[in-house]
Amino acid sequence: MLATLFVAVRVQPDVDAAPIARATLFPRLHAGQTFTYYVRYRTKRDVKTESRVVTPTGPQDAETDAQWLLRVDILDVRSQGGRAAIHARSQFQSVVSAMAQNNTGGAQTSSGSPAQNPEAKFVEFTILPNGHVDAVTGLADLFPDQRQVWQVWLRQFAIAGVFPRDGVRPGQSWKSSEPEQAPSPIVKLEWEKQATYVRDEPCTPIQFAEKGIVSSKNSQTESCAVVLTNAVLKQKSSPKDTTPGDFKLHDLRTTGNATGKNETISYISLQSGLIVRVTEDDQQFMDVVVAKSDASNQIHYNVEATGHTEVLLVADAAVSKP
Repeated sequence: MLATLFVAVRVQPDVDAAPIARATLFPRLHAGQTFTYYVRYRTKRDVKTESRVVTPTGPQDAETDAQWLLRVDILDVRSQGGRAAIHARSQFQSVVSAMAQNNTGGAQTSSGSPAQNPEAKFVEFTILPNGHVDAVTGLADLFPDQRQVWQVWLRQFAIAGVFPRDGVRPGQSWKSSEPEQAPSPIVKLEWEKQATYVRDEPCTPIQFAEKGIVSSKNSQTESCAVVLTNAVLKQKSSPKDTTPGDFKLHDLRTTGNATGKNETISYISLQSGLIVRVTEDDQQFMDVVVAKSDASNQIHYNVEATGHTEVLLVADAAVSKP
């Protein structure tokens, strides 16, 4: 009887049900567009060193709090398999000069020669459909904190390059991995990431006021996909031998381990694919010994680093429409 009952109440599929729409969150741009991002990058590094060397060279305690505006001009966009290769040019502008310009309502004139003026330097680059960057020129001419800020901005701006190519839907999760790009005495470090399209939320760019940065009330609110990404730093090398190639050239050997974690919350425009707001918090730890190949002159480093990043689209430089 039970078998007969179950056969009798077989549920028919709903042929009228529409498939769940997937969003393509890669930037959809065209040549001639211009927009500006505010980027704030704060890091703190604490280093404990044990060594018999009188003046060991290596990582030192450091603290960075850099904030810049980055103007981006789209020079060319070439479609490639549902995404695009984006050729662009960027230029830094100080937050102080931008606020002065907004408060006075007039144009701000930069002072100093092009070689001395940080606002006179351009970086030209191409973002590939996979989110990687190619043909970068001018980056080496920037100040160190500008180079860090630029790389932070690029990583966030091109974050959708590692998203599934057929689009994503609310509630969906996916995984990706990428090697650690920063120089390190430990080789084969890799970030394993899991991202989740959490939900859609209203979002607006920011603007500058006399008291600082505020949410823009004049900009039209749009809908953003909220994506949460958690990353864990994995060491693929043996702790007994982590020596990079350039260390071997100097007859050095490294041993130790490194760990890290990172949480990123991204608000991505469903209309344009542009990042509207990103916050990122990260923490890394490294315990490494650097020595000569014969185990002499050992230096033991214990490094702990934390960071916080904000990337915000500025309303006064909204993207022009096609």
